[in-house]
Amino acid sequence: MPALPGPSPASEHALPERLAALAIRPGDPGYGAVRHTYTRAGHPAAVLPVRDTRDIAAALAHARDEHLPFTVRSGGHGISGRSTNDGGLVVDLARFAAVTVLDADTGLVRVGAGARWGDVAAALAPYGLALSSGDTGDVGVGGLATAGGIGLMARAHGLTIDRMRAAELVLADGSTVRTDAGHDPDLFWAVRGAGANFGIATAFEFQASRVNGVCVDISVFDAADTVGLLTRWGQWTESSPRTVTSFLTLAGGPGSRPLAQVMTVYAGEDLDAARTALRPLAAVGPVLGNQLLPVPYHQLLPTSHQPQHAQQPMSVSRSGLLHHIDDQVARAVTAVATAAGIVQLRSVGGAVNDTPAAAMAYAHRTQNFSLMAATVPALRDDLDRQWDRLAPLIDGLYLSFETRTGPRQLQNAFPPPVLDRLITLKRHYDPGHLFDNNFALPSTPRPV
Repeated sequence: MPALPGPSPASEHALPERLAALAIRPGDPGYGAVRHTYTRAGHPAAVLPVRDTRDIAAALAHARDEHLPFTVRSGGHGISGRSTNDGGLVVDLARFAAVTVLDADTGLVRVGAGARWGDVAAALAPYGLALSSGDTGDVGVGGLATAGGIGLMARAHGLTIDRMRAAELVLADGSTVRTDAGHDPDLFWAVRGAGANFGIATAFEFQASRVNGVCVDISVFDAADTVGLLTRWGQWTESSPRTVTSFLTLAGGPGSRPLAQVMTVYAGEDLDAARTALRPLAAVGPVLGNQLLPVPYHQLLPTSHQPQHAQQPMSVSRSGLLHHIDDQVARAVTAVATAAGIVQLRSVGGAVNDTPAAAMAYAHRTQNFSLMAATVPALRDDLDRQWDRLAPLIDGLYLSFETRTGPRQLQNAFPPPVLDRLITLKRHYDPGHLFDNNFALPSTPRPV
């Protein structure tokens, strides 16, 4: 019989009264529903569904004083699985979930960091507003809104962080701050792309876009000629109007029939215009199935609110950004797909590349594609061998799709001037390195 885990660090002493009143601990009802994430099983000593910023400050102080593992959760859907831990504290932001339309005419909205993007989409729909976030409704706002947000309307409306106008955070010392272009602008710059290193975001203000409806095309292709299919899809995507954003998911493996599912969103409700824009997609490869429908945008992001239970076995992922998909890139991506089992390419460019590279910490504004490969832990080495062959063709990294951490990942995610500036700001805002669970910035400048 396997040995049971020993007592966790936080169970060796009492929590402060304020936190004890909140804590969900091992053995408590409901602990099983809050301990895990989408990709990782966890055994935290206490999950804290905080009510206000004072609770958050108390949790920060306790974690710092007792040297406890400390993580933050908005939705728990992150691929990295870093919103749980073993033996520490989890600050759960589920109660920070309000969505408020501040000005329906200008599209200014306030969104709590613990809201789910599907709920945000549903709340904004009656006003004819939308924010391009991701492709899954159960993803929490906080994690995505501090990293990037490559969504279903990215080429039309940019990244999620491109629409951010302010952020509210609890800093390492427990103080609260509202940062925007005119208040703590350096912090506002850093939050948009590297926010997990600087504090706990509790709410954001965004400038939502006017979106009354979209048209979505779901096409399935025979991907036997994977290289040809990828190159043709890439060329079509780049030449499409920016109202078109397309995600290609390639599934296959040794001995299996390769298939590609392409989900394409036309950011508008004119079905005839969508048909015209999407007509060349049929020439990408042999079509096995196709459906084009006008839908309300929020219906693309259903939210289940089901507890996470480490249900995603593909817990190893790699991320890279690509300028174009030529034959050389397509061959390397095909090899990665064969090794990993699944890859996804998301089109960016368009409005994403309208934002100047120096405007925020996420500085990748020339690439046209984001690539993610995912596999199970047993195939990690196979994936990495093929990924290393692809690496020279990659320029940049999107942190939300990468499970490795370390200097190499930071250097790929942040160009040299950006990384140097982030390190300087880290020393100012988090000198004790309390926020080091998610792609931690170092204390000293990178080696030359």
